[in-house]
Amino acid sequence: MGGSEASRIRKRLRFLLVNAFSLSERAAYRPRPRSGPKEEQLYNYAEVAPVLEDVDWELHPGAPATHGDWPVELREEFAITGVNRLPIVREACASGRYDAVVLLGGGDPGFWEAREIGHRHGVPVTACAHAQMHIAGMLGARFSVIDISEVHNMRMADLVRLYGMTERCASIRNLDHPLPRPAAAGRNTLLGEQEKAARGEASSMLEAAVAESVAAIEEDGAEVLILGCSAAYWLQGPLQRRLAALGWDVPVLEGYRCAIEMAKTLVNLRLDVSGLAFPHDPPKRFRRRKRV
Repeated sequence: MGGSEASRIRKRLRFLLVNAFSLSERAAYRPRPRSGPKEEQLYNYAEVAPVLEDVDWELHPGAPATHGDWPVELREEFAITGVNRLPIVREACASGRYDAVVLLGGGDPGFWEAREIGHRHGVPVTACAHAQMHIAGMLGARFSVIDISEVHNMRMADLVRLYGMTERCASIRNLDHPLPRPAAAGRNTLLGEQEKAARGEASSMLEAAVAESVAAIEEDGAEVLILGCSAAYWLQGPLQRRLAALGWDVPVLEGYRCAIEMAKTLVNLRLDVSGLAFPHDPPKRFRRRKRV
């Protein structure tokens, strides 16, 4: 084996992970710290750490939120957030520092457009819902999305259609535990539910996830389960264990690990996206007709 080939094999991958947005220090609820060690700014780092062991990674905190000083749930907020982080993707891809960019956040804001940017530089871009759905398709015929709230459910439904997964998606199940935000005032949010479960206390969110997952399996025909919101990714471990205790041999996926592993696969295959799906401007060749 030649020296250059051996060097290529030994090379550690370089990834940039990009949070969907960052809230101000004044925000009434911030789902993660804005500063400090990158490990503290990454949701559920202890669970994600094993898939990052062979990666040199950096974490971007996300563009400052302009939709409001609260977490994202509405389509309008996803659209604003997606536009805000495209300059981050553009700068990262143009820098030549990264082998891949991983977009964090369950609703994949800006992902489709970020892939177009990535292709201009030959840099794969992955995202959480997209990666989960495709990996779910490798594991079973149909999947269900276990998600947090009515309005967030509609974002996930949009992504199912955008990603061509309507035949694969058995259902989207609503836990009715929205993110803490002005519209959720007085409602039972997901705030504190992870901590309750970690202490061994009863978590209404986990109990709802178990009930809706069983219904997805028994009533909807789901063979794989995915989690819709990154603030619900903590459910993966406890939900997997609870379902196994009930006798259900069903995979439960979460987005961070799926998106990171998909990025590794694309880098190792030396692929990003099809230039026909995401053409350069201008393209070297063009098709007179496209079919949809």
